[in-house]
Amino acid sequence: MSVEVGGRFKCLPRFQLETIVLVLLISPSLINGAKCILFNFGDSNSDTGGLMAGLGLYLGPPAGRQFFHRTTGRFCDGRLYIDFLCEGLKIKFLSPYLESSGSDYTNGVNFAVAGTATEANVIPFPLSTQVLQFLHFKNRTRELFPQGSGSMISEKGFQNAVYSFDMGQNDIATPFNANSSYSQVIKTIPAVLSRIKDAILNVYNNGGKKFLIYNTGPLGCLPQKLALQQQIYSELDAYGCLAAHNNASKAFNTGLSVLLDQLNSQYTNATFVYVDIFRIKYDLIANNTKYGIDNPLMACCGFGGPPYNYVFRKTCGEPNVQPCSDASRYLSWDGVHNTEAANSIIASRILSGKYSKPPIKLQTLCKA
Repeated sequence: MSVEVGGRFKCLPRFQLETIVLVLLISPSLINGAKCILFNFGDSNSDTGGLMAGLGLYLGPPAGRQFFHRTTGRFCDGRLYIDFLCEGLKIKFLSPYLESSGSDYTNGVNFAVAGTATEANVIPFPLSTQVLQFLHFKNRTRELFPQGSGSMISEKGFQNAVYSFDMGQNDIATPFNANSSYSQVIKTIPAVLSRIKDAILNVYNNGGKKFLIYNTGPLGCLPQKLALQQQIYSELDAYGCLAAHNNASKAFNTGLSVLLDQLNSQYTNATFVYVDIFRIKYDLIANNTKYGIDNPLMACCGFGGPPYNYVFRKTCGEPNVQPCSDASRYLSWDGVHNTEAANSIIASRILSGKYSKPPIKLQTLCKA
């Protein structure tokens, strides 16, 4: 095979030819109409096995029973919302960055690790570390790509990728867990937003142009919070959720929305999409019967029975803790995380674009 170099045709050595052919065959980012590439940063809501791979912690049955029929490191009976998004985009499920065996990074990477927040806590993978892991991954890919190995994501693939951030729930929950007052929790929000901004701009300054940023859900509707903190934060809203927790979530979400408006105005060559997860999840609680959900504030896999089926140290996966027979009738799998049935609905709402600002569908963002 010969190629034109400086106006002349030059024969390529066989090893270079084989490398070019391999790259063209393997790399979807080099083909017109390539599938979406997605990089995700987050916590347990989108962790597809990062905690288990990173710390070696075992998440046992009945997690994973619904779809995978085995444990996968997901805090769910089956698929997470991000898995359903991947199905909607017709790409493979995202492999955790920290998983050393059997990972496939051709369509992106999942850096999310359960328990993490924007600030370093008991889990050593805060948002800033996840972004640094991404930068290392990108640099290694650049080194390996010419050799026809590694993730095989091209430079153009990184530029056209969608970068999603689902962070904030643990930042709001942690001070409440320490029995901080509502006003004390509110005072922490500007620092949380600042760290999220820094993470987004770090990715932007390293070539990212498409961002999907999720706000946080109604924290006060989690069975865990209701069971453990109702005596301290006693005021409930119209649907039986802790008002202080939900109001803190709303305050964070308002600040995040303003931040993304500012970024869209300042960085006109990029797109920052705000996704209203709070509205999606709160609708499932407010209109639970519409979705065939009998127990919107009760864990499927827990202990103690109604109203919340949650007892500290007798949680899902512990001995003698049995899951409900039909998780599709529940929103909460274990008192904190959603069931696969709820995740399916959440993902469909995200894909609709109706809960996004600006109202851009994820599929459209991928192709832009």
